[in-house]
Parts: sequence; structure tokens; C-alpha cells
Amino acid sequence: MKNVQIIDGAVNATFSVFQATAEEFEAIFPDGRDMELVEDLIDRLGDDAAGAVLAPLWDRPMLKRDALGIHGTLFYDNEDRRAHIPPSKREVDWDSGSINQAQRVLFAKHR
Repeated sequence: MKNVQIIDGAVNATFSVFQATAEEFEAIFPDGRDMELVEDLIDRLGDDAAGAVLAPLWDRPMLKRDALGIHGTLFYDNEDRRAHIPPSKREVDWDSGSINQAQRVLFAKHR
């Protein structure tokens, strides 16, 4: 199972974590991505298929303290973040001006 953190615009700011199967994860985050906007997921898969992929996740919440890593981040209601997300939708591809030196070194090793 892969852990997916949901970043949404809710005022409760829980940013919950849910578990996805390998197949669900690949459908949400294809081509090595680890970030996705739900609007792009829906555009790519269509409403019904995106709903079918996401529905099982909501039955698999987990406590953050029990998560052994976050494998992907799914953004809801965050269209304003689009300009800040790397076009590749991979964490290691953040613009170097958006991260600190230690992150630049780490991410360079994983590109």
C-alpha cells in the first residue's frame, strides 16, 4: 500500500493520509509523479473513472504518526497552487529557488 496525503482547502486543515493500492496509486500518480491536482486527475480519467479510483481510498484512512512515508500528495481545491507545482508533478523537480540547499542536494540525487 502507498500513502497519499490529501491537501485541501478545508478550514479544519487536517491534511489526512489514506492508503492506496499499487494500482490505485499508479492511476492517480502516473509516470513517476508524486503530486496531482484532482482537477487534472478528473480531466485525465473522466469523472466516473476518477471516482472509482478514489472511492476506496476514503475507506482506508491512517494516522499520520503510523505512516511510514508519504508517497504522493493529492491536491483538492488548490488550483492557485498550479503555478507552483513542477510541470513534471515530481517533488524532486521543484524550482531551486523554492527549496533550501539541503533539498537541492537531496533532490539532485533522485532526478
